[in-house]
Amino acid sequence: MKLRIGVDYTAAIHQSAGIGRYTRELVQALAGLAADIEVRLFAADARRAELPPQPAPNFSWHTTRLTERWLARLWFRLQLPLPINLWTGPLNLYHATDFFLPPLNRATKSLVTVHDLSFVRHPESVMPGMTRHLNTWVPRSVQRADHVIAVSEATRQDLIELYGTLPEKISVLYHGVSAHFKPITAPANLAQIRRKYGLGNAPFILSLGTIQPRKNYLRLVQAFARLNRDTRLVIVGGRGWDSAALLAEIDNLGLAGRVLFPGYAPDDDLPALYSAATLFVYPSLYEGFGLPALEAMACGTPVVASCRSALPEVVGQAGLLVNPEDVDEMQQAIAALLADDSRRARLAAAGINQAAKFTWPAMAGQLVQLYQRLAG
Repeated sequence: MKLRIGVDYTAAIHQSAGIGRYTRELVQALAGLAADIEVRLFAADARRAELPPQPAPNFSWHTTRLTERWLARLWFRLQLPLPINLWTGPLNLYHATDFFLPPLNRATKSLVTVHDLSFVRHPESVMPGMTRHLNTWVPRSVQRADHVIAVSEATRQDLIELYGTLPEKISVLYHGVSAHFKPITAPANLAQIRRKYGLGNAPFILSLGTIQPRKNYLRLVQAFARLNRDTRLVIVGGRGWDSAALLAEIDNLGLAGRVLFPGYAPDDDLPALYSAATLFVYPSLYEGFGLPALEAMACGTPVVASCRSALPEVVGQAGLLVNPEDVDEMQQAIAALLADDSRRARLAAAGINQAAKFTWPAMAGQLVQLYQRLAG
């Protein structure tokens, strides 16, 4: 009999980036490897018309019209023991891909992915109103789970230090970088992406991620203010929260017109955006993994990144690592690369090699082995 594995696909439907992308890539890679496993994809607040094609013959959809908010109320606020098996049927193992482990039948093993513990390390990074919920139910989910996936060694160490999780209960499975992230060199494609996002013809420094305090854009703007005035700073990502101080600092420094916020960019546009940039700078105070830095390297864009949390694992020796709280150090690293074409070329080549070490098929192969070990 095939193992029956449930996988939470909800984030893949409702989130364009972040955990949504992680889940889509994970499932797509599994579809090419897990022929001897029956995979049941659970999706909350889903209608058949919204679902992508069935990834493979051994995959099936199991959905509910209940929203994530309602399920959270039932499971976590009211603590009703409504098992996920009501929707998926019998399972050998359920994989919660987004921090929270729902109720399960007793016979079902459990696996939960923890992407980071930023809400503990940097509570200001959490959307207001979510802190108490996260600090209550994520540690309980980790405690209940039979096994935990951490997306980096840094996150694994946080689980051990902050939650007292047993080391042997945690497996580190890195993200991969999608194959479509590669250098884009055609002048027409690069010109088209500049037109689409209103970037003009000037060289630009790129950063990417939701605009919120943890991303440390305030210090990046302060470092940028000290650079050559011919360069622009482009911060791609949706508006999060608490951005007033950032916008005020841009005005105070006289950077209006030099710092651009084109908003969210779909995945299909990102390779050209990375490739058009002179540098990619990722000054985040904390990352569970740091996928944008990996994508930039895969596109041959030199990277300056924070030396904190998981980013040294991702960037390795293929980029410049800086103290994200030291504006002088950040500015000096950026200025040094902008002034040195040969060094940028060396880092670009090293970044492509570094990014090639992280693939979704490799991650999915490790995941299948973990499924079999836990549920077999």
